[in-house]
Amino acid sequence: MTTDAISPPPRPALRVAVLGAGLMGAPMARNIAAAGCQVRVWNRSPDKASSLAAPNITPAADPAGAALHADVIVTMLKDASAIAEVMSALPDADSVPAASVCWLQMSTVGPADIPGLETLAARKGLTLIDAPVLGTRQPAEAGQLLVLAAGPDSTKEAVQPVLDAVGKATRWLDTAPGTATRLKLALNSWVFALTHGAAESLALARGLGLAPELVADTLRGGPLDTPFFQIKAQAMASGNFTPAFTIDNAVKDSALIVGAAQEAGVRADLAEAGLTRYRRVQAQGHGGADMAATYLASQ
Repeated sequence: MTTDAISPPPRPALRVAVLGAGLMGAPMARNIAAAGCQVRVWNRSPDKASSLAAPNITPAADPAGAALHADVIVTMLKDASAIAEVMSALPDADSVPAASVCWLQMSTVGPADIPGLETLAARKGLTLIDAPVLGTRQPAEAGQLLVLAAGPDSTKEAVQPVLDAVGKATRWLDTAPGTATRLKLALNSWVFALTHGAAESLALARGLGLAPELVADTLRGGPLDTPFFQIKAQAMASGNFTPAFTIDNAVKDSALIVGAAQEAGVRADLAEAGLTRYRRVQAQGHGGADMAATYLASQ
């Protein structure tokens, strides 16, 4: 005599609130929905949220409406000030039923911002996971971001479906928020150094009467070549600065790097010079252009 195994009931779809639907947040919301989650999305400019409407994506009129009944809240906003303003609009813990809700804070902020975000999370009854991402618009669209995460071990299972939807890999670094943010700034420092270095190399070639493309062509396939370099060099040589990561965001993140370095007692000469370049291009009116537009700072 045999008995048929009884299958467990299907797990309900994860409910995810995405707060921020810009260059990064919009494709992340789409990928989270494509993974089978029920997504409610909010953006300060309502048209950006409404344009995402789909079977698994519902635009919300305000942050509290987006976060209502959410299992996971994702923030992908401009800076710590914007994050605090938006998250403060959510009801406090003493005004809502107790629930286990994880807050994936995926924007880039500074180490000095983490204590305030932890305090805000506690007030809202949320478990904060420090989870900035490495990558720009194209990897976000492809679900190929690298997620740096720091948060309690007990949250990993709950948030992993979201992290898998937006990223090619997640690197868990610590059980307390802060470590991921610090590593993100160190990695961004390298990204910006590569970008500025490429810009000055191509600009120097041009100034010496050479075609800027010669630099990238000569390095292609060699030990000094990288796919990132080729993408940015092509943008610089062609003058096509369609944003994958804007100058405005590069200014913000560069300032975070310089501030963190000063607090740590580290001299960051390249980061300081890079911030000056980005601010120069921003002052020229190119704040919405891709960070490769640092090339224009050499003109």
